[in-house]
Amino acid sequence: MRIINRKLLRRDKFILGAAPFLALLVSYSVASHLRRLDNPADKVLPSFEAMGTALKRMAFEPSARTGEYLLWTDTYDSLWRLATGMGLSTAIALVLGIAVGFIPHVRSMLAPFVATVSLIPPITVLPILFIMVGLGEASKVLLIVLGTAPVMVRSLAQSVIDIPRELVIKAETLGANAWQIIMRVVLPNMLPKLITAIRLGLVPAWIFLISAEAIASTSGLGYRIFLVRRYFAMDIILPYVAWITLLAFLIDRLLLMASKRAFRWHHLGGASL
Repeated sequence: MRIINRKLLRRDKFILGAAPFLALLVSYSVASHLRRLDNPADKVLPSFEAMGTALKRMAFEPSARTGEYLLWTDTYDSLWRLATGMGLSTAIALVLGIAVGFIPHVRSMLAPFVATVSLIPPITVLPILFIMVGLGEASKVLLIVLGTAPVMVRSLAQSVIDIPRELVIKAETLGANAWQIIMRVVLPNMLPKLITAIRLGLVPAWIFLISAEAIASTSGLGYRIFLVRRYFAMDIILPYVAWITLLAFLIDRLLLMASKRAFRWHHLGGASL
């Protein structure tokens, strides 16, 4: 049997999926040990024990200055900004995606504008946001919206355009008006693509969030990483990076599970990444 046609057991999938992570951990452990043989006080590649101690301090010991549990405070603030920004982006993408993809007049008017805006590097807009709306939460949320909404609009508009024309014609033949076609034909076909657009949009959203927090913030995961970098505190930076990665992975998997549960027909006939 050809390798492309072989079916993997659940156990084999787990082993193959875990292998790169295990290799990374072993490689880091060996490199850290070799560095600390030459310099026991090395800070570049701290041991797992040192990172565990630092993470425990950040998560379960109150800050001497504020009395807060810093890891959880930073996590809450970052997730709130991320959720608010992505929520606004999703609403914008849903409305404009349908309008641009379904209504030719709107497509002719907005499609070039949305395409142009989506090509603007959002980080370059950050100083403008700071000047216009200040250094508060609004600038961080707006950066996420500007960085994700235009691309999501283009993706969803294309998914509407790709709906088979036969479905729309059949709905019109049965007497459906434009609103009924949107609710009965466009939305059901579009919603699975919306979840996919959110999943893809979360990748740049995390980047913009961490960047904004690093430049102007007093809390958040990005703020903490860039605050302790001046002390070469890799025992805090590396666990924070791993924590951000874990959060991003869990959010992505939850969205995929929700999509599979709500739109099983969309995932038939192939694997979902």
